[in-house]
Amino acid sequence: MTEHAVVIAGGGPTGLMLAGELALAGVDVAIVERRASQELPGSRAGGLSSRTLEVLDQRGIADQFLAEGQKAQVTAFAPVHLDISDFPTRHPYGLALWQNHIERILAGWVGELPVTIYRGRDVTGFAQSDTGVDVEVSDGQSLRAQYLVGCDGGRSLVRKAAGIEFPGWDPTMSALRAEVEMTEEPETGIRRTPSGMHAIGKVAYEIVNGAVVYKKGGTVGVMLTEAHVGNTNDPTLRDLSDGLIAVYGTDYGIHSPTFISRFTDMTRQAATYRKGRVLLAGDAAHVHSPVGGQGLNTGVQDAVNLGWKLAQVIKRTSPETLLDTYHAERHPIGARVLKNTMAQVALTHRMDERTDALRDAVTELLSMDEPRKRYAAMMSGLGIRYDFGAGHPLLGRRMPDLDLVTANGLLRVFTLLHGARPVLLNFGEPGAFDITPWADRVQSIGAKYEGTWELPAIGAVTAPTAVLIRPDGYVAWVGDQTESGLVDALTTWFGPATTAA
Repeated sequence: MTEHAVVIAGGGPTGLMLAGELALAGVDVAIVERRASQELPGSRAGGLSSRTLEVLDQRGIADQFLAEGQKAQVTAFAPVHLDISDFPTRHPYGLALWQNHIERILAGWVGELPVTIYRGRDVTGFAQSDTGVDVEVSDGQSLRAQYLVGCDGGRSLVRKAAGIEFPGWDPTMSALRAEVEMTEEPETGIRRTPSGMHAIGKVAYEIVNGAVVYKKGGTVGVMLTEAHVGNTNDPTLRDLSDGLIAVYGTDYGIHSPTFISRFTDMTRQAATYRKGRVLLAGDAAHVHSPVGGQGLNTGVQDAVNLGWKLAQVIKRTSPETLLDTYHAERHPIGARVLKNTMAQVALTHRMDERTDALRDAVTELLSMDEPRKRYAAMMSGLGIRYDFGAGHPLLGRRMPDLDLVTANGLLRVFTLLHGARPVLLNFGEPGAFDITPWADRVQSIGAKYEGTWELPAIGAVTAPTAVLIRPDGYVAWVGDQTESGLVDALTTWFGPATTAA
């Protein structure tokens, strides 16, 4: 039996990101992935949010994605585009980049780290005990792990086998999505009919002055809302042809499909993200309509929240109870995504005069500055706040990527997070905060910053004396001339103090 500290079921974006986080922390991690290679049929999900770009920047790999994608104001709530170009971030935009490229780049990063990948295999079952998890693999191999993480999608075997409930809402709409070739040049863009919203676009495109410009010819992406909900058969090219003819009067001579799939607005969330030594992340923990493009981004951010916590528990620097904060922090974020996608489906896919009136009202509301900022912060991920109690506005929020003046010269905050290690930044008197008992875990850096401290949708906030930043980039403690609460924060997040020998 082969042993690993952590086995991850599923090597999509969430599984890859989690493996990378664990490997950075020096944890022996393995991925079991059903695909023989990282190749993904079709392009699938279409971009990265501002906060996900920040997360990748925190690990020093954002430039690889930026080099291949296109920056654009793609943040939206239902039909309303939300400009975030005035947000205080180095990435005041989304990145248009298909999922097949996102996965390829992530896999390249993971490939440079000590991660074992068992390809062409599935996790078929497991048994957990107080000491570990025995994982069964489809080729007959058995793996032994301290923890198993299900990143195996909405139909997650890990979730089902763990007996974790998946409550939520049944679908109210379904749609076909496909990538095909067409002998005729199609009508691109969005069309609304009594049956719902439909869209045709090219896989190859450019963004010019904020507008999508499609190239002639090439692979075509199609999304068709179906007239009826409840089809369970695998969709065919004939189904797609019939749907195109019903909506557009022609199927444009479709042929050579790369993939054809069906999605719905089924909305469900795991009742718990952890059961003993089994955890869930990404679509295994939450499924919802793809409207708003939040699924992949939420999964990647799940992974970054979980990775450092799981590593500290495995290394025994933190108690196992630290893992409970993963559910406590990420479940509310997932729940909010579920609710806002349900609202967006109602605004986007329902075609009647009352919904038209509601859509007009929401559009008018979100054209106002304060609502626009609030919803844009939610949709971009920049507005996430974990509940660490009352305190400074920075507490529980992502740390801004400031240009710091340090003894080692000018340094960005995110550069300090490349190794996924926590940081205490002291902006006050040198040596004012003694964290010697945590020096093996936490970087302590004296810094100066003369600019304004700003947060998305909130604006300017009072400059702190010091901040304690977790490996995921969120502020765990804010100083105000004293050490009050610092020892508690260090102990809570990074384990008990080390006693000198």
